[in-house]
Order: sequence, then structure tokens, then C-alpha cells
Amino acid sequence: MQKRSPIRKCVGCGARRDKIELLRVVNNKGEILVDPGGRIPGRGAYLCPNMECFDKAVENQSLEKALRFEITDEIYEKISEEIKHD
Repeated sequence: MQKRSPIRKCVGCGARRDKIELLRVVNNKGEILVDPGGRIPGRGAYLCPNMECFDKAVENQSLEKALRFEITDEIYEKISEEIKHD
């Protein structure tokens, strides 16, 4: 029997998917990082790895709400570059 990964919700579109299918963004003591391995400690939020979900999360400020941190344009740019590389 194969073990399933936990289900997480995308803050952009609201879709529920396996944790390994989503991109994790983490607030680690005031530093916003992209966490591809899911191991960095801190408050995390999950996004589908596509620009549509990222744009929805930016427009609705749902990433800021989930991480409880004000996100600058520089940080949004880093996250979008990470999505584009996938």
C-alpha cells in the first residue's frame, strides 16, 4: 500500500492537492522564502506552480494573509521567478 502525501489548499485558486504538487512559501522570522523541499521552519502557505494562481494570490492578498506578513514587490518577483523556473 502506497502512502499518500498530505492534502494542502492553494491560496490562489483554492484547489486542494497533494502537498508535493504545490509550491511552499514560508515566513521564517520575517524572511519570506520559497521552500521547494518543504523543510524550512516557519509559517507556510501553498501555491499551485503556475502564474494564474500566483496572480490571484497577489490580487487578493491571500499570500500575505496566509503568511501574516506584508510582502514587497521584490519578494513577489522572487516567487514569480521560482514559478517560471518550474
